Amino acid sequence: MNLHEYQGKNLLKEYGVAIQEGIVANTAEEAVTAYNDIKERTGSDVAVVKAQIHAGGRGKGGGVKLVKSLDELKTESGNILGMMLKTPQTPGGMTGPGKKVNKILIAEDAYAPDFDACDEFYMSILMDRGRKCNVIIYSTEGGMDIEKVAEETPHLVHKEYIDPTLGLQGFQLRKIAFNLGLSGQAFKEMTKFTSNLYKAFLGADASLFEINPTLKTADDRIIAVDCKVSLDENALFRHKDLAELRDVTEEDPTEVEAKSYGLNYVNLDGNVGCMVNGAGLAMATMDIIKLSGGEPANFLDVGGTADAARVEQAFRIILRDPAVKAILINIFGGIVRCDRVAQGVVDAYKNMGDAITVPIIVRLQGTNADIAKDIIDNSGLEVHSAIQLQEAADLVSKVLG
Repeated sequence: MNLHEYQGKNLLKEYGVAIQEGIVANTAEEAVTAYNDIKERTGSDVAVVKAQIHAGGRGKGGGVKLVKSLDELKTESGNILGMMLKTPQTPGGMTGPGKKVNKILIAEDAYAPDFDACDEFYMSILMDRGRKCNVIIYSTEGGMDIEKVAEETPHLVHKEYIDPTLGLQGFQLRKIAFNLGLSGQAFKEMTKFTSNLYKAFLGADASLFEINPTLKTADDRIIAVDCKVSLDENALFRHKDLAELRDVTEEDPTEVEAKSYGLNYVNLDGNVGCMVNGAGLAMATMDIIKLSGGEPANFLDVGGTADAARVEQAFRIILRDPAVKAILINIFGGIVRCDRVAQGVVDAYKNMGDAITVPIIVRLQGTNADIAKDIIDNSGLEVHSAIQLQEAADLVSKVLG
């Protein structure tokens, strides 16, 4: 689950991480109030208006603006609120539809009083699955696309791997500050910043923290100017307060609807919809689709309860994608019996009537698979049945022509 920048910063602040302070606003009027509050606190007319969407690169699309007066604040906040912001990370990139901005963050000018005396760093924390440990990735080249830095100047990207049994050690904190070229008070501040950042990462059960830029101010403070946070959804049962921060308006509406029915759905760009029970089987099914000459249009796991109602909802969600030319249903009957799934498919098909306009291939294997095949074959519906995986693959190839 992704957080907005302002939500991520509030989380970091709870763990003692210094942040660029700001106030979130949902309307132009709230933006004015926030600006006046910040001006009163800092004594400066300068502030930053930052669009709040779940995507990076907001500045490239006009979603981050520096303002130096109340009139500028009114103009820029009015322009950004409600805009369809396009960034390299929004759907379709800079040429796609973008994401609508419903919230903005009015933030203090973190670079005052001396912009030239500030330094920007990159820092992120995530899990290295190959090494089975967390890793801190950092660079002196903050404020830039880290992928480009890694490609063109890989020696400027450093990694610090953290032994899960020992945790983050003091010598590692000092090494990070040293590699960033810091000394004196800034060195001490960076070790404290990194230590607290890692505590926040563990405490929130996060899968990603990215602070870009991490700023060294003119007076040697280290603060998070931006913040991207992704939380492990499997751990949200431990964090009811964080789960409440979910903003479904930032998520794919079809995926949100599927979740409400207990379906695990991810939209993809292919032409063959797939419906399975189990994540591992879903991955294998997508491989089969590709080997058959098609492209998977989605990942959809119906779980262990593939009854008629759930199958019908899964059908409707898959068919909402106009690119789908066929549907492959691949069910392994262990706890769930194949004959019940087959009856569910038939009932759902009949309930939907003319809504199903593409060929359907059903491969059922496991408990009562033979009975299930008879149910499908004798249904009188345009449904192709298979027991072996190769049969299903051949049928996919056939219906795609």
